[in-house]
Amino acid sequence: MGLNRSGVYVKRKGNGEETSYNLILMKLLDEQYTKHPSWGVKRMKHWLKRKGVYVNVKRVRRLLRLMGLEAVYPKPRLSKSNPEHKIYPYLLRNLDITKPNQVWCSDITYCMPVVRSI
Repeated sequence: MGLNRSGVYVKRKGNGEETSYNLILMKLLDEQYTKHPSWGVKRMKHWLKRKGVYVNVKRVRRLLRLMGLEAVYPKPRLSKSNPEHKIYPYLLRNLDITKPNQVWCSDITYCMPVVRSI
């Protein structure tokens, strides 16, 4: 028949509707998110714990994701280069390397002097 045995015997929990307890939690999380949009899942969980609501981190994460809420913080922008930075040419681009020891290369980016102020 093409059915998995585990799919036949498993009883699903609910039909995608949220319980009244989850709806109350979502209202609390939404109100706190409007006050502190930089708070993530763990801080929201600890805030709920201080309010006397003991809830799992996974539930908080799922509810915030369901509401489309995400912590607002500066994301890493590693691939954006500074437009004023000089771009050095790659000198070996059109060079035919045909024998050993014809070209040597080194990287000194890690050799930065340490400047300390007293």
